[in-house]
Amino acid sequence: MDYWRVSQVGGQGGSFIIKVSWYWSNLWKDCSTDSKSITSCKDYAVLWNVSYYVQAVRGLLMCGLTIGFFAVVCCFIGMECTYIGGAEPTKDKLVFSGVVFHFVGGVSSLAAYCLYINRVARATFASNLPAGQLRYELGPPIFMGLVGCFLIFFGAVLYAVTVIGVISPDRKVIQVYGGPTYMPSAYRGTSMNTGYYERSQLYGSYVSGRASSKISRLSQATPRLSERDAFV
Repeated sequence: MDYWRVSQVGGQGGSFIIKVSWYWSNLWKDCSTDSKSITSCKDYAVLWNVSYYVQAVRGLLMCGLTIGFFAVVCCFIGMECTYIGGAEPTKDKLVFSGVVFHFVGGVSSLAAYCLYINRVARATFASNLPAGQLRYELGPPIFMGLVGCFLIFFGAVLYAVTVIGVISPDRKVIQVYGGPTYMPSAYRGTSMNTGYYERSQLYGSYVSGRASSKISRLSQATPRLSERDAFV
């Protein structure tokens, strides 16, 4: 986008001829626009003639875009509505990998914008500028980029909330012999001294292994709703 930094020269009242010009830049060229809306630009010819901070901003933004592409692919494959990606635990891990990629890509883009803002602000608020150097102001693409970075972080948090409970489930309370007993998920459904207990998928409670086979068949026929779908 254009107008990453903008500077206005002229246009002051009291002059015999009021003339104004706008000088603006982006990551690829420097331009000037006069009061007649005639714009003339000069592209950056070669890479080594560009300021080092512009090269750094380019590199960080390119890294952020590349990492964000892999994040989108991982999240797309890990969605419940797609039939690729394997079993549900594998899909959850893919979504979590997309969360990590989104966060890293957002940090890279945010670092690029912060570096550009720092360089422009140093020249703007400097007490003594060299001759011929202008005081620039920040343009709209900077603010749009910052908002985009925070939206990326917000989306990564939403993805993480949907899968973090599935990847690392918490311990739950099971009623055994009339008293509360805390059991990890790995030991649920194992045999006890007087019988074993399994979770009923229909009623959300634990029934004895000697219960009726009709309830067992009904529980198996009932579709199981994942925690991520319940959250959505």
